[in-house]
Amino acid sequence: MATPQNKKNVVLAIVAVVVVAIIGYVVYSKMTAGTGTQQAGGPTAVKAMQVIQKDTPLNYEYAGDIKSTNEVKITSRVSGTIVEKYITGGQFVQAGQPLYKVDSKQYESALLSAQANLAQAQASYQNALATLQNAQTDNSRYQTLLAQNAISEQQATTPQSQVEALTASLNAQQAIIDSNAALVKKAQEDLDDTVVYAPTSGKLDINDVDVGTYAQAGSTVLVTMGSVDQVYAQFNVSEDEYLKLSSFFNSDTGNVSITLSDGTEYPITGRLVQVDRSLATNTGTLAINALFDNPDGLLLPGMFARVKVEGNVVPNAILIPQRAVQQVLEKTFVMVVGEDGKSVTKPITVGDKVGSFWVVTDGLSANDTVIVEGLTRLQEGIPLNVTMVTPEDLGLTF
Repeated sequence: MATPQNKKNVVLAIVAVVVVAIIGYVVYSKMTAGTGTQQAGGPTAVKAMQVIQKDTPLNYEYAGDIKSTNEVKITSRVSGTIVEKYITGGQFVQAGQPLYKVDSKQYESALLSAQANLAQAQASYQNALATLQNAQTDNSRYQTLLAQNAISEQQATTPQSQVEALTASLNAQQAIIDSNAALVKKAQEDLDDTVVYAPTSGKLDINDVDVGTYAQAGSTVLVTMGSVDQVYAQFNVSEDEYLKLSSFFNSDTGNVSITLSDGTEYPITGRLVQVDRSLATNTGTLAINALFDNPDGLLLPGMFARVKVEGNVVPNAILIPQRAVQQVLEKTFVMVVGEDGKSVTKPITVGDKVGSFWVVTDGLSANDTVIVEGLTRLQEGIPLNVTMVTPEDLGLTF
């Protein structure tokens, strides 16, 4: 049951919301319903700019970073101490190039032992084969005598049984040979794996292990490497932004460019190629990869990149500076210079941002002149002393 104190708190909260709404409405009303009379002290000085109308590509910009296209953590397939190191950190290597040597003594011994066991099994097989062949000869003679009724059937049964037993023994010997051959193959592979090779061409990380390090098979990372001839520029977008960009994936449209941390634009354009499988639960954003050729190796994993995706072109788009747009109580509007030289409020609807500008989808025409400076406390119907400026004067960019 609600206590009197709780009821009081609810009432106070409602009153506070109402007061804030009234104050906002009063502010907006003053800006949109001025007296129309000149203020004391003469016209108000403002700066204004003619609305721009032109075909405008909708570019989307994001902060991102460079990622390797094929990053591999290299481990040894066998355990042992690193006894030789053929590379240095940061080096470029080719696929198949040797990188490390693991101590091979135990693997050499294992191979010799497996080979000896195989040889012994093969010798036993040859002995068993010779015995079987002799037994088969005897059995053949006995079967001939049986056919001539020279011996009884019981006398012919014994050599036949010996052949069957020796055949089973020989098959067992063959199984032992096959098992030992497999052990020899495994021992040879382990010995071969004591040399660790580069699985692909790329650049090595500088954080590599030194000689003397004990490498645990499959778990100790000896060095990390990645391809450098192509890299990803990875950035994150919201759900709405993803829907705008989705048509550009793996297409000839939607070229992507990047600007590096020193302000230089990378001379090669890329394309959108990968998108994560789901939105990140903590940020609600989606990771996207744009692929770039990197023939000179300038782009390194971890570098900052400002990513710009070129979107569709809006014909005859109406553009106004972002600084001219005001919002009160979810109402979006601008102040323009009226035909009589006085301030006029115009509600507008905005679409995408283009550089320092908003694309206006409703509420303005190319004939309007929007006020960009001097908006503080400016109300509708105030006489204006207008200074016209250009985008260059204001340092605006498209």
